[in-house]
Amino acid sequence: MEAQKNSYLFKITAIGALGGFLFGYDTAVISGAIGFMETKFSLTPSLKGWAVSSAILGCILGALTAGYVADRIGRKKALIITALLFAISAIGCMLAPSFTLLVIARIIGGVGVGAASMLSPLYISEISPAEKRGSLVSLYQLGIVLGIIIVYFCNYLVAQAGDEAWNIAYGWRYMLGSEALPALLFLGALFLVPESPRWLSKNGNNAAALHILEKLNPKEKATEIHQGIQKALQQEKGKLSELFEKGFRTAIIIGVVLALFSQITGINAIMYYAPEILKSAGFGVDSALMQTVLIGVINSIFTFVAIKYIDKAGRKKLLLWGILGMIVCLLVIGSLYHFDALEGPWLLIFILGFVACFASSLGPIPWVLISEIFPTKVRGAAMSICIMVLWVGVMLISQFTPVLLSDLGSSYTFWLFMLNAIFLWVFTYRMIPETKGKTLEEIEMGWKK
Repeated sequence: MEAQKNSYLFKITAIGALGGFLFGYDTAVISGAIGFMETKFSLTPSLKGWAVSSAILGCILGALTAGYVADRIGRKKALIITALLFAISAIGCMLAPSFTLLVIARIIGGVGVGAASMLSPLYISEISPAEKRGSLVSLYQLGIVLGIIIVYFCNYLVAQAGDEAWNIAYGWRYMLGSEALPALLFLGALFLVPESPRWLSKNGNNAAALHILEKLNPKEKATEIHQGIQKALQQEKGKLSELFEKGFRTAIIIGVVLALFSQITGINAIMYYAPEILKSAGFGVDSALMQTVLIGVINSIFTFVAIKYIDKAGRKKLLLWGILGMIVCLLVIGSLYHFDALEGPWLLIFILGFVACFASSLGPIPWVLISEIFPTKVRGAAMSICIMVLWVGVMLISQFTPVLLSDLGSSYTFWLFMLNAIFLWVFTYRMIPETKGKTLEEIEMGWKK
């Protein structure tokens, strides 16, 4: 019976994590297509940048609105809308007759990405037993990483299907359109998952909520969890202003700081600009691209480390050790540039070390913490605020990393990221409580105490 419950839990968690897969796929698919699009539409540098960054505008919009929608119509229905947005965007990009319509389709996809980045962790968090919640929500981050790696492979296969003229005419369309397949899979699979029991309880459907909890937990445990949910809901006001009262105010500060600093401590600078960074250090073009693939592989491997230990060691301990490792790596990377000691493997080794430390801590853990620290009635809206801030951080880093590298230089850019990481380590040590093994309602009561 327990094996059956675990199998059911893993199935619906994996379906929820497909939102992360599509997040990674949609974000990275443009990398293979943009060069051919540039030639096809005769794009200026500013229009080329707009083709890429327009999706991030959609991400901010999606993150901002998804919480309200999820609190009103339910987590499952909101995810279904998200899957539809992914599919519409992919088909729209593939068939777009003009650059303007292509950008509109990209923005629609961005709304889907932004919504999924909030809804998938929210859904997984609300269905997961307390003792497994950390590792199960971390599957969402694994989905992102796998989506990125697989779309790189798909782009490569498409590009190999024809010569450059064919890729300029058709190849980029197949790259962008390929997302329709996982999007439609996600859409169909969502009809097999239940609604969040916490959302059902919030809306008075307690019988259905208890039934779902019993499918995921032993009967006595399900009853205990359900009673805890009802007790917590009776004490909640259900107004956004509740987040700014004493106790919950700390939760929203933690959520916002984690969301922002997970992006401005350097990971996206490395993920987006790794080939340029490595080429500037003397690596050849082919070598730099191959080492970018190696960065993706390390990112995947160490995400599994987080999945294994997040519910054993705890969120806070993993964060403290991971951020400390990032600080050391950023210090060394900056020093290698500063002292012009770029010959040999050391730059690549410490870049890979940085990615490994991030992937085992600051990659998955913010998704976990942001999905579990807010009260049920306003969890969607609170997460929307945090994830919107995260996407603003992504936009700032993608926009200003080239400027920092040019004006400050590589050494001071990486040292700036190091200072951000030092601040985050101190903040984590002083402000973030340990939440492993606690139900969402126990975490909520902890803020009130």
